[in-house]
Amino acid sequence: MIQLTARQIADIIKGTVEGNEDALVSGFCKIEEGKKGHLSFLANMKYLPYLYETRAEVVIVPDELKTEKPVPKECTLIRVKDAYASFARLLELYDSMRAQKVGREEPVFVSPSATLGENIYLGAFTYVGNFVKIGNNVKIYPNVYIGDKVTIGDNTVIYAGVKIYHECIIGSHCILQAGCVIGSDGFGFAPNSENNYKKIPQIGNVILEDHVEIGANTTIDRATMGSTIIRKGVKLDNLIQVAHNVEIGENTVIASQSGIAGSTKIGKNCMIGGQVGIVGHLKIADGVKIAAQSGVGSDILKENSVVQGSPAFEVGDYKRSYVLFRKLPRMNEILQKIEKKFKDEL
Repeated sequence: MIQLTARQIADIIKGTVEGNEDALVSGFCKIEEGKKGHLSFLANMKYLPYLYETRAEVVIVPDELKTEKPVPKECTLIRVKDAYASFARLLELYDSMRAQKVGREEPVFVSPSATLGENIYLGAFTYVGNFVKIGNNVKIYPNVYIGDKVTIGDNTVIYAGVKIYHECIIGSHCILQAGCVIGSDGFGFAPNSENNYKKIPQIGNVILEDHVEIGANTTIDRATMGSTIIRKGVKLDNLIQVAHNVEIGENTVIASQSGIAGSTKIGKNCMIGGQVGIVGHLKIADGVKIAAQSGVGSDILKENSVVQGSPAFEVGDYKRSYVLFRKLPRMNEILQKIEKKFKDEL
């Protein structure tokens, strides 16, 4: 991070300075680990006690915050409407200001039929197949495989070890984290008379629309026919399995270790917790929230539903059922005593 004064930071995030406008920062820190010359923020009031003892040079706080006691005199506050969003904006700015790699390292293989945009970076040991099209300002880190006829949009970042199979389409402003696999074969096998399985060719592809982020070691299978589609703005965490012909709607987010079986259609603006399992050929409506470790075995057609459990059902019913479930051992003990009493009386 280049050095910035509190006044310069306040101008960027449209905040108001309380304290030394010339306070200089050159790094970021958590408020509980405050360091001299560093910038922090306070958005969750759970961390308010740390504000009164932090060593951070500058802290971004909400406009409405009322301090109960003095903050350290060395600490300058910047008041803003949304402290978390403002801090995120500064992190984004810092990330964009870091040295951006450009150019072509060696060795790499680029097919003569491939088309490369301007201002791109190709890391060492990258393979670019036949008739690949790569847009402008794309960053491709070392050991990436890009199969034949792949298309990659402008300003996309592909980190080390990513594998993109043939004919897949990656949009603009996407981020593919290390080790993810786009377009591997869907799990398609047909049993035959010899009681073994014949592989069904998977001739479709995967489409990632713009502003999609795919986490490390996540796999997205190509369609049997047609496309597996990840719509605009979707964010997938690490270690997720998306099967063939799945469609995930705009701005849906899915946490780590979830698995989605083939041909399921998930709506837009959904939130799916970690370790969720979703069976195939289902439809999940827009705005649905699925709690962690849930198992979804049937359609969820009501928009903005919140479900939990395995099998998953409405979260209020689940919580009431869980209260009863926890009481089952005690209820069974009482029932056995009643049963024994009646047997003795008989």
